[in-house]
Amino acid sequence: MVQLIFFIVIVGGGWLLYRRFVQDAEKLTARSSERKKERETGAAGTLVQDPETGEYRVKRDDE
Repeated sequence: MVQLIFFIVIVGGGWLLYRRFVQDAEKLTARSSERKKERETGAAGTLVQDPETGEYRVKRDDE
């Protein structure tokens, strides 16, 4: 019984680490494609509209 619980904990932890790895990889791929597109078009950054004020600003990397 203890071996079964240990196995379940190991598999669950591995699955969580795998999901986190995939999320980080998708985020890096998206950021890389945005930067590539900006280089191709010669843009200095991507503008996003603030929903509260309606003003445009340059998108930060942490968004």
